[in-house]
Amino acid sequence: MSRVDAHHHVWDLSVRQQTWMVGPELDPIRRNFSIEDLAPLAAAADITSTVLVQTVGLVEETVEFLEIAAGNDLVAGVVGWVDLTADDIAEALDGLRSRPDGAYLKAIRHQVHDEPDDNWLLRPDVQRGLTAIADAGLAYDLLTKTPHLPAAIQTARNLPQLTFVVDHISKPVIGEPLEPWATQLRELAALPNVTCKLSGMVTEAPWTTWKPTDLQPYADVVLEAFTPARVMFGSDWPVCLLAATYNQVVETAETLTSSLTPAEHDAIFTTTATRTYNL
Repeated sequence: MSRVDAHHHVWDLSVRQQTWMVGPELDPIRRNFSIEDLAPLAAAADITSTVLVQTVGLVEETVEFLEIAAGNDLVAGVVGWVDLTADDIAEALDGLRSRPDGAYLKAIRHQVHDEPDDNWLLRPDVQRGLTAIADAGLAYDLLTKTPHLPAAIQTARNLPQLTFVVDHISKPVIGEPLEPWATQLRELAALPNVTCKLSGMVTEAPWTTWKPTDLQPYADVVLEAFTPARVMFGSDWPVCLLAATYNQVVETAETLTSSLTPAEHDAIFTTTATRTYNL
């Protein structure tokens, strides 16, 4: 059976800078990363297809990612970016989807956790933009932290026709109390149009000292709240390299889900992503 890594990135710093790379602690990933760099790592971990996810708020990057997907068998789908607040968002989405490689566009994402307004998702122009994403038959990746979860819950309630995907389990700080993150994530999980990526945890833990047992309580909340049928694995490569190798991230996900049945395990590593993103 195929195995899916539902969340990774690439970037070329000679094309554009990654403006979120602030501070010397990010120096280990302040270089170029390509699909060609990922391919042998994925093969060694028995990953057969991936979802390539936006890193900056530029449509030009989305176009580049669609071209990468069309030219590489490893990439099965792209989570891109458009301006959710633009009056012409429907036209922008149609322009991307009508490209020869437009079928690889599966979802849209915005760096909500960087917006100064915790309720940014609830703005009328953003809600209109999210409606356009649903109308285009795409999903929407929620890049949030705990303070943004109340707005995310209301947004998912407002738009039952749109499939939402929580990135990085909404980035709780590993080692801090589970609440209020756990209660709010369970409330979000109670909505049937929301799925969750088991991803991004190693970089929310102490980078040099984390252990799988540190992550287990958070993974358990996700698995209980969403059930494996709505959870998918993502590596968050190459960001994960700040705290772990690609193979360590895959092996850790295997450890965190080791108590599951084979069918539940297949959901996390294959079928949830395949269904959610129509891969």
